[in-house]
Order: sequence, then C-alpha cells, then structure tokens
Amino acid sequence: MSTEEENKAIFRRYIEEVWNRTNLELVDEIFDRYISHQPDGPTLQRGPEDVKRFVGEFRVAFPDLRISIDDQIAEGDKVVVRATIRGTHHREFRGMAPTGKEIEEKGLSVFRFSPEGKVVESWDSYYSQLSLMRHSIEQELRLARSIQQAFLPEVVPTLEGWQISPLYQPAREVGGDFYDFYPLSGGRLGLVVGDATGKGVPAALVMSTTCGMLRAVSKALDSSSPGEMLQRVNEALVPSIPSNMFVTCFYAILDPNRGSLRYANAGHDVPYLQRNGTAEELRARGCPWGLCRRWDTRRTRYCSMLAMRLCSTATG
Repeated sequence: MSTEEENKAIFRRYIEEVWNRTNLELVDEIFDRYISHQPDGPTLQRGPEDVKRFVGEFRVAFPDLRISIDDQIAEGDKVVVRATIRGTHHREFRGMAPTGKEIEEKGLSVFRFSPEGKVVESWDSYYSQLSLMRHSIEQELRLARSIQQAFLPEVVPTLEGWQISPLYQPAREVGGDFYDFYPLSGGRLGLVVGDATGKGVPAALVMSTTCGMLRAVSKALDSSSPGEMLQRVNEALVPSIPSNMFVTCFYAILDPNRGSLRYANAGHDVPYLQRNGTAEELRARGCPWGLCRRWDTRRTRYCSMLAMRLCSTATG
C-alpha cells in the first residue's frame, strides 16, 4: 500500500473511530503537536488533548452526531476529505443554548501527515450553519434584552428615612427577571420582584405582559392586600401565557409612615429580613402565576420594618 493510501486509511479511521464511535484513545496514535488553521482565520498550535476535548464537546452537544465521508483525495503528504456532518443540537455548545435543531453541515478537511503517519497540520472549512445558529441566537438575545430593559423602572422611588437599592445584573442568558415599584395612596409603595420561566424572547415577552398587568392592576385596585393584588393579576395572566410557562412573584406593600410591610408570595424565592445581624425568612406560600386558576387571597403576611433590611432576589 502506498503512503498516500495509508494516509487516507488513517483519515478514515479518525472519522469512523474517533468521531462516530468516540474512541478517543486513537487520537494519541494519529496526532502529535500540530498546526491548526481555523475556518475564521487564526492559526493555532494544538495537540491530542485539544482534539479529545473538541470531540467531547461536540458529542455532548450533539449526541446523535455522525460524519459520513463523501470523497477522499490524496496527493503527496496531504489528504483532502469532503464530508457531511449530521446531528441534533440537544445541549449547550460553546455558549449556544440548545436549539433542538438538526444540522447538516458539508465541508472540507485537509490533513498533512508526517512520514511516521502523524497529523502535523490541518485545515477545515465547516461550521457555517453553526455560525448562522450563533448569529440567530445573538439576535434573539439582543431583542430579549431590549424588551426586558424597556419594562424595568428607570427611576427608584425616594422615601424619607428609607433606602431602596435595586441591583440588576443579568446572567449570561437573558431571562424573565423583573422588579418594579408602584406608588399607592397614603404614601404607601408597592414593591415587586419576579421571574418568568424560560430564557430569551419567550421569557421576555411573558415578563413584559406580567409587568404591564401589575402596573394596571396596582393603579386600578390601590389595595392594602398583596394577596388580592396577586389574585387579580393571576386571573388576568392565566389565559395570556403559554401552558408550559409560569411566573413567580413576591409582592409587598411598604407603609413608610408606620414602618410596616404587608406581603404575599406566588412561588418566588423566599426574601430575607435582616435584623440585629441575623437573617429571617419571610415565609408566605402561594402558587406561581399560570399554574393555578384561583389564588388564595388569605396568604398575606405582615411584619414590622423598623430598624430592618429587606432583601429579595430573582435567580436568572
């Protein structure tokens, strides 16, 4: 068998054994330190461990991945392979959240072999569809951020003797987290922290719908009962959100003149009240919006806020 045929056979083993059967032990036989020319321009020094890591990342993100060789050409110490990659994007891949989409990617790979049959240089021209997926996801995240930012309050209310300090730091992926303030009669202030399930545009849209309903109901109701407020919003929200989504919410009414806080919770993370160096949970159980058609208005709690600090969070 000629050297060219031997190199073609090594390339075929790499595709069939390493990629299609995840036999990563074979990588040490085929690769030494080598030069990798990336599709987007840079040239990198790589080794067997880099190959194993890359194959592993790909196989985790695309569990049903399969590469089929469409054609092979060998000349001198180089082998060109035209191949097709197929797989379904089930898990995160290099910052891209799983889309559930099937990909079919056609491209070329070139390996240059040493006289000992080791890969010493490579060129690839794949990943155009993955780049399009990444671009689409980035566009969606930009849209979701703009929706989310439009419904967050621009101004923090000022209350004499009280300090309100919201901190909004989104995670890498945009979710449905929100907070807001509602001026009520008698100098009282409504405060809300919540989270719509999911990520991206769907969560941002549910979050914007929820914020709009909260503002409308708080203005129309002007109630002293957080439980009644949560019930009214839930009644309006249930027909408006997808059946596979829900919203959690902590709603409180602060009376700064009395130093009191009335609150209710629709399945949100438990807030904490800090007093004398210790933290106390503000327990108030309730069903998340969208999961229950009726919300129990009796689940309102009361606490004194004199010489205390309240902390509530959203986890997205």
